[in-house]
Amino acid sequence: MVAVDVGGTLTKTALVDGDGEVLEVRSEPTVLRSATGLLDQLGLAVADLAASHPAARPAAVGVHVPGLVDDARGTVLLAENLGLRDVPLRDQLAARTGLPVSLGNDARGAGTAEFRMGAARGARTAVVISIGTGIGAAVFVDGRLHDGDGFGCELGHMPVLVPGRRAPVVCACGGPSCLEQWASAGGIARSYTRLTGRPVRGSREVFDAARAGDEHAARVVGDGLDALALAVAQLATVLAPEVVVVAGGLSRAGAELFDPLHERLEQLLTFHRRPLLVPARFGDGAGVIASALRADELLEVLALPQQVGPPA
Repeated sequence: MVAVDVGGTLTKTALVDGDGEVLEVRSEPTVLRSATGLLDQLGLAVADLAASHPAARPAAVGVHVPGLVDDARGTVLLAENLGLRDVPLRDQLAARTGLPVSLGNDARGAGTAEFRMGAARGARTAVVISIGTGIGAAVFVDGRLHDGDGFGCELGHMPVLVPGRRAPVVCACGGPSCLEQWASAGGIARSYTRLTGRPVRGSREVFDAARAGDEHAARVVGDGLDALALAVAQLATVLAPEVVVVAGGLSRAGAELFDPLHERLEQLLTFHRRPLLVPARFGDGAGVIASALRADELLEVLALPQQVGPPA
């Protein structure tokens, strides 16, 4: 099967065998602001990967994308970071590849991988926060994933007000103070560039600059941590999760992220249950694993005997 993880910056395509072994992973910049362009890119990526492994003969494609996704219809309702709205991506990609396709939201997919096999395994109530170009989340309550018919768990668009600070910029969704404008990897990089006029390649440079004594970088990182702590505190208040898993590229910041986040959370919580804050087990590979799981589940459904006529 082919697993596709579409991100706001990069798209990963992987060939996975029936035992779950990843045979090859490829990565390329994501085509943005064009549904046709993205579909052409994905169709070509699937075909090229399959051609490189003729003995593998993939039978299905699993795809995850950021944003609002209607899983049942296979439609991307809104993906601001990709520039997509109301795109029937599942059916159009199936037409291009000749393979059955299953489509889902990237954060919920990565969260499912972590909940089943990763850092949240064994928990009943958990939140997996994916921080990359934007911010998404997967919320599990009493062992079940909550998706709100595709509209739920859009943590990146939770309004947060950092004390003493103005929102960095109006979000692409139109919201005045969305979490991902403060705390996503992309948001941190953009905030630093707006503050200093100096472009950076990503949030890692901002964290490095803060560690080296750059006051502007320290302010941007601090604001991002304040916003993220506020969001986690609200999750703790409403859901009382046993564990909060942080996934995505920003989770690689390690103690630079988790230590101050934990300190801020302690200042915000009183009687609440303190969630365990941990990095994702699968790191940047969670999206590929999740897409492979999605393709495998689709194959299981297709293998079920199809009922003909009315039920007895």
